[in-house]
Amino acid sequence: MTPEFLLGLFLILAGTVGTAFPRPKTYLNRLINLEIPGIGILLVMLSYNEALALLTYGGVSALSVFIFVRVLQKREAKT
Repeated sequence: MTPEFLLGLFLILAGTVGTAFPRPKTYLNRLINLEIPGIGILLVMLSYNEALALLTYGGVSALSVFIFVRVLQKREAKT
């Protein structure tokens, strides 16, 4: 196992726990913590293939940020 793969797995686990149980329960904090598993996925895919890593990271980042920003907009519209 390469160091990129192991570091990527650690970042995926740490980022997922950080997103699920944030310290200050704000949506901005969860959005920032959501990028950590994205970088972990990039490192895992980087240990296999560079092109696959870039495509996966771009797709995951764009979709996750878009969905989370929509959730933030709907939550702030209610308050």
